[in-house]
Amino acid sequence: MQKEIKTNWNVITGGPCTGKTTVVDLLAKRGYKTTIEHARHYIDTQKIQGKTIEEIKENKRVFQRGILDMQIEQEAALNPDDIVFLDRALPDALAYYQFLGLEYDERLIEQCNKYCYSKVFILDRLPLINDYARLEDEEEQIRIHNLIINAYRTFPCPIVFVPVIPPEERVNYILQNM
Repeated sequence: MQKEIKTNWNVITGGPCTGKTTVVDLLAKRGYKTTIEHARHYIDTQKIQGKTIEEIKENKRVFQRGILDMQIEQEAALNPDDIVFLDRALPDALAYYQFLGLEYDERLIEQCNKYCYSKVFILDRLPLINDYARLEDEEEQIRIHNLIINAYRTFPCPIVFVPVIPPEERVNYILQNM
């Protein structure tokens, strides 16, 4: 197993529909280096290949591994010294594997133990709005949100909870709490 790498990366996370991508987009507009959210990107790349949402999500393990592959590749390409805001990070996968009833694979555990994030900002839940990629109901949204909180609590990363306030104020709150 690799030794933990201390990074200047800040994770923006929370359950479905917490405003993560909105916050990350606003941080990017302010000139910060950011990453994309890989579940939606994975779905979009599969749709381009002609697959339906049902086909993409049919095999939960293949779906999660596809997302995990993208996350591993992305984090490996980042400089640990750069200040970066990640739209989710590898430990989020632990919560989703647990939510879906999947056993963790060795690579997931190894990768989750590889990086130590500077801060983890967990956004409080907003009202649920479903779209083509987000199909969870409110009960599932709450369960995933709590699983994400529990997953990050198992790592030595400082956690900051971000309240429900207007998006620009959320960004200010995050920047003030770095």
